[in-house]
Amino acid sequence: MGHDHSHAPAPGATVSAGYRRRLMLVLAITVTVLVIQIIGALISGSLALLADAGHMATDSLGVVLALVAVTLAQRAASTRRTFGWQRVEVLAALGNSLLLLGIGIYIVVQAIQRIGDPPEIRSGVMLAAAVLGLVANLASLAILRAGQDKSLNMRGAYLEVLGDALGSFAVIVAAILIITTGWTGADIVASLVVGALVLPRAWSLLRDALDVLLENAPRDVDMTQVRQHILNTQDVLDVHDLHAWTITSGSKALSAHVVVEEAALADGHGGRVLDSLGECLGEHFDMEHCTFQLESATHRAHEAPVHD
Repeated sequence: MGHDHSHAPAPGATVSAGYRRRLMLVLAITVTVLVIQIIGALISGSLALLADAGHMATDSLGVVLALVAVTLAQRAASTRRTFGWQRVEVLAALGNSLLLLGIGIYIVVQAIQRIGDPPEIRSGVMLAAAVLGLVANLASLAILRAGQDKSLNMRGAYLEVLGDALGSFAVIVAAILIITTGWTGADIVASLVVGALVLPRAWSLLRDALDVLLENAPRDVDMTQVRQHILNTQDVLDVHDLHAWTITSGSKALSAHVVVEEAALADGHGGRVLDSLGECLGEHFDMEHCTFQLESATHRAHEAPVHD
């Protein structure tokens, strides 16, 4: 016997879908600044600015992946893909994290190779391009801020732009130091700072995406408390084969075998038990999709030995 308890705003819709226009606007801003920063890096000879431009390129590709994922995720479920394409959003976040790792490693390697032999830097061009990048990144952050706590996909885009903003600030500081002191090593230091900003964020996003793909229990759900809430439900004797996972951002699922009093089942109170379980887990743990199998105590002997 199963029960579905849903808080979904609309069938097939995902949290990220409501932010598609914002992603498109951020993409337009990012691509524009990317072109300007690449030109500025080539003219100035700044590795830090080129690193920032490379990060901008990663941002652009990441936003494109996010847009593609959001579009695919809205496709209706089918008999083969029973959850539709919602997991594509998580795959996009995984791709973004790998891109971030790649660009971070590249920046650090290039900066190390320049130590002891920094090239001549045209700091004026470097400063102008970095200031433009910072302004654009701040605008993009304002656009994406509302969705970064609601969607892993949106969080990936937000984190990339945040890293870009901090990277642009580091490039600005380096450019000012070169202008005022002539110390071109500041460009190398700024490059390493950008790399240091990129790598931890990339790891954090990669870890979260892998948690979803490996179907780990959601980080904000204490499974011990979930079990206790189920056991506290009237007429429930035990619970086993309890699993919780994340389908995509903002969509958590749970399944469990729930042992119920024989008398309650015999008297037809199974529906009441299901309603109580669904309301409890929906209210306390925001579980969007819960499936329960109600069974008597004697049924446990017929369960497969792998069941918990």
